[in-house]
Amino acid sequence: MAVPTEPIDLLTGWPNPALLPAPDLLRSATTVLTDPSIANPALLYGPDEGPESLRIHIAQWLNTFYRPHRPITPHRICITGGASQSLACILHVFTDPLYTRNVFMVDPTYHLAGRMVDDAGFAHQTRRVPEDEEGIDLDYLENALRTAEAKAEADGNLEPTIKPPRPWRKIYKYIIYAVPTFSNPATKIMSLGHRERLVRLARTYDALLVTDDVYDFLQWSATPGGELTSPDRACAPRLVDVDGYLDGGPVDEWGHAISNGSFSKLLGPGARTGWVEASDKIAYGVSQVGCSRSGGCASQLSSTIIDQLLPSGFLENHIRHVLQPAYAERYHLLLSAVREHLEPLGVTIAQASTTVAGGYFMWISIPSPLRAGDIVARAQQEENLRLAPGTLFEVQGDPHAVVDRFASHIRLCFAWEEPRHLTEGVRRLSRVLQRALQSK
Repeated sequence: MAVPTEPIDLLTGWPNPALLPAPDLLRSATTVLTDPSIANPALLYGPDEGPESLRIHIAQWLNTFYRPHRPITPHRICITGGASQSLACILHVFTDPLYTRNVFMVDPTYHLAGRMVDDAGFAHQTRRVPEDEEGIDLDYLENALRTAEAKAEADGNLEPTIKPPRPWRKIYKYIIYAVPTFSNPATKIMSLGHRERLVRLARTYDALLVTDDVYDFLQWSATPGGELTSPDRACAPRLVDVDGYLDGGPVDEWGHAISNGSFSKLLGPGARTGWVEASDKIAYGVSQVGCSRSGGCASQLSSTIIDQLLPSGFLENHIRHVLQPAYAERYHLLLSAVREHLEPLGVTIAQASTTVAGGYFMWISIPSPLRAGDIVARAQQEENLRLAPGTLFEVQGDPHAVVDRFASHIRLCFAWEEPRHLTEGVRRLSRVLQRALQSK
């Protein structure tokens, strides 16, 4: 059996380089670096909360896309070094390793988020929350919260004991991490009813909802050749928006939700620029994390370069006329190939919606008794094909979780590879599955 010489990578969750707007960033960078009035502040330490101009422009852009009940103001935004750094900073500021009882993560989860939870001291306090058809099993979560709270009260864990009070932070009892729209890896879209009930649970149990909203803009019709009615409008409100309107709005000045946004999926991950949006108090709290107080805005130069692109409408046009069509093409190519070559072998596809698709990934299940780890290893060895086994996305650290619960799942990424490689990649996976089934 000859192994194909050309590798195909359906593992890497990165944007294809052809979709990165390098010429536009070059023009913006040239403008910034040739004008001393812009270059000097861009090259020096920036304000902790990030450049005011960029925060204003992001607020305007988000208002147009999300149409929240209450307009987003620049004071609700803090510029960060990307969504990953944002999560780390949020955990540093708003948790206490003893008082904060648990970090709950929707399972399956973005696998590298667990590293930041571990770094914050919660490796043994991480708990999974299963997905259901509407995005999260809220009955399971509510029972887990009730149990954890009863234990904390019995143990006398009533006040933060490690971190002293500071005016820029509130220590929450729980963190709940999720990707509500086009989740990674399962591509689910959390229903509005679940979003509202989740916010109410967060308020009841004093939990901070931390959501990665990084895929929201990457949406298209689930029908090949179809068009969304409003491709420039979010398909669902973020949890931070729900917290803003539900039952009259937040129950205190802090609120219980924070939206984690990033330019990584839109302009390029190397820019290392993102933002968080939340209440004024939380946004300011993120800006006061020690590394920002010392070094200023984490991406001062990149932020200034990106800011030059926003007033002209470039970003909206790039999303609408470059990214959405390109990813829609890739998605439908991959979906068609899976249906043609894999479904006859017993593979099933997790689809979030019959009307809207989005994100970077496709989540498939292979037939029993095959195991994804074995198939992924064979695909690399026999077909020069890289895949992500479902077990990679299991929430770690929960003592009550069943091990290898996603052993029959594989995540496919359609964002990185060239479109012509997607169908061939699925053909290679089909050959691996056929050989594996024949040997059983």
